[in-house]
Amino acid sequence: MSQEERDFSSVEAPQDKGPLSDDVEVSSGSNSNSSDDVVAPEAQPGVQNIEAVTISWTRTALGIAYILIWLTYFVEGMLSGTQAALLPYVTSAFAEHSLTPTVSVVSSVIGGCTNFTIAKILDVFGRPQGYLVCIIIATVGLIMMAACREVEAYAAAMVFYTVGNTGLQYSLSVFVADTSSLKNRGLMQAFAYSPNMITCWLAGPISTGFLTGPGWPWAFGMFCILVPAVTLPLFGLMQWNYLKAKKQNVVPARNSGRTAFQSFIYYCREFDAVGLILISAGVALFLLPFNLWLLQPKGWASPLIICLLVFGVVLLILFALWERFFAPVTFIPYSLLTDRTVIGACLLSATLFFSYFCWYSYFSSYLQVVNDLSLTDASYVIQIYPVGSVIFSFLAGVVIHYTARFKLVTMLFGVPLSILGCGLMLHFRQPNQNVGYLVMCQIFISFGAGVIIIADEIAMLAAASHQYIAVALATLGFFGNIGGAIGLTVTSAIWQNTFPKKLLEYLPAEAQPDLITIYSDLTTQLSYPVGSPTRLAIQKAYGAAQRDILIASTAVWALGIIAVLLWRNVKVSEIKQTKGHVI
Repeated sequence: MSQEERDFSSVEAPQDKGPLSDDVEVSSGSNSNSSDDVVAPEAQPGVQNIEAVTISWTRTALGIAYILIWLTYFVEGMLSGTQAALLPYVTSAFAEHSLTPTVSVVSSVIGGCTNFTIAKILDVFGRPQGYLVCIIIATVGLIMMAACREVEAYAAAMVFYTVGNTGLQYSLSVFVADTSSLKNRGLMQAFAYSPNMITCWLAGPISTGFLTGPGWPWAFGMFCILVPAVTLPLFGLMQWNYLKAKKQNVVPARNSGRTAFQSFIYYCREFDAVGLILISAGVALFLLPFNLWLLQPKGWASPLIICLLVFGVVLLILFALWERFFAPVTFIPYSLLTDRTVIGACLLSATLFFSYFCWYSYFSSYLQVVNDLSLTDASYVIQIYPVGSVIFSFLAGVVIHYTARFKLVTMLFGVPLSILGCGLMLHFRQPNQNVGYLVMCQIFISFGAGVIIIADEIAMLAAASHQYIAVALATLGFFGNIGGAIGLTVTSAIWQNTFPKKLLEYLPAEAQPDLITIYSDLTTQLSYPVGSPTRLAIQKAYGAAQRDILIASTAVWALGIIAVLLWRNVKVSEIKQTKGHVI
């Protein structure tokens, strides 16, 4: 049987052995019987290539690779923080401050879907090729963001930016999984995320400097140069070591003998083009009504909204049927998708990102308007999350390294701390509350997230062999993006439904004519003196909207508890996925 005719569904997931609390010790995956110095013959070309690289390269090359990964995450951390801090000012510049979360919804959905395509590029063509594609897309998005002059153009640029940068960081996660044992993966992922402990304090000053200086477009212009300059060396290192492995005859010889048309058909099958179109269109059509219903005269009863919802659901059902019964090559084995540990990992990822984007949206604006913090100080409060999550991800990695278990630490610390932080924030994110309480809430949430991010990824990968690492991570990221998109959608709907009504209720008579401007422009909100009737009215309206948003952010963790209970109690020290020189 040729590789292109191989049915991915032949790889079995671990068998369900009992109740939710059972203790399962999984032996090595499909590669367990393979020699450490020979690539897996059944794997896809991209997987074979990276196995050949890890077999042939030196420990020095591995160390240099992780240094380059750290530097890439450093620049990506600065970029993400700066973009998030500038977003309210970008939308306000176009008099569309209320669209702050909306411009991220479509890009988030597309970013989650395109990771499947990037996963297939990584598996079919190779890790360096997929990584390079992400660098190009991210750079194009930054150029578009620097040059945009209207909110529609910025939203289009956000699609390229999100696809490129999400794919870039996803590619690095795959590379870390390729070059580390499952037992040490939490520690290595925490190391990769550690630049956030530095970059989180740089986003505020950088944003403030550009806003008060040359303007926000120049901030994105700076990153147009930084991103390719820092990311391309890792591409060069990976490609150079691949060529080295090829010269050593570690890479299997390949000669397809296909014509151009046969290659086109082959790659359409390998990339599951039909499935990708169905899921991308289905998710987009399903989520768009949550942002468009307020713009329709009849709201949810509008024919457009109903059609979008119906077609979205139909396309998602068709996608499930296609993947189950008709797809010659699926993204990931169907038997793996029905494994309860995988289902739990995907649900927990969606829960985490749903909750995060609920409490995170408008948080910077809230801190500036209600707590009267400067943009820099507001960014410091927000950046407690990445710092705390990195610290606890290291601790979670250490615990998993010594215990070889990831379920217990998530149940005892990850989920409870997340619920506690969100629940307390529901009470303290109101006018006249000290900002110190918000800092406390951020600490609880960040500590919980640090544990969950590491343990959730290990849970997903514990059920997959090396051949499916890329698509497993893409699936996990997809559910995270969908959860985040739904969170942004819910937040936007609550904000657009509550904030203007409360402004109309609380604003003094002399400020009523400026209601639309106040609603849509953060700069206008900040222009009213602290303690003035208008500023107090704006603060009360913020508090009312935030209360409803944070209820959703807290309540969704009921699903998170169920997700962790679905996990098997896997012992990761018994699983072998990688080959050659790895950590």
